[in-house]
Amino acid sequence: MLVIRLFRAGKRNQPFFKVVVTDKKNPPKGGRPVEILGFYDPLTKTEKSFNKERVLYWLSVGAKPSDTVYNLLLKEGILKGKKIPSHKKSKKSKEEKSEQPAKAKETVKTTKQEVPEKKVEEKSATEKKPAEK
Repeated sequence: MLVIRLFRAGKRNQPFFKVVVTDKKNPPKGGRPVEILGFYDPLTKTEKSFNKERVLYWLSVGAKPSDTVYNLLLKEGILKGKKIPSHKKSKKSKEEKSEQPAKAKETVKTTKQEVPEKKVEEKSATEKKPAEK
């Protein structure tokens, strides 16, 4: 399966990416790409270039863009659609969010039930104090 993704180049702490078409099984930092479609410099963020005709050709043939490349193509206006979040949330955080509303409802119910009981205890405590004097 062919993939359009970023190929890292550049020195340490100075990343520079080439946008390439490659086989999905090739490693991200190695392997020979099928074709180089453009480049992206994340340090300046203004330097990016894509060969629009070739990108559209590879998409029509069936190559799938990675999430980051898809978002870059949206910014350039080559594709239209909605951005894909490239950093996905963990399953644990999703479970905790779903449990929080349920816990909040339980605490509201318990506080409503405890409030009248506390008032009764407080009244009985205040009544005993004057009686002892």
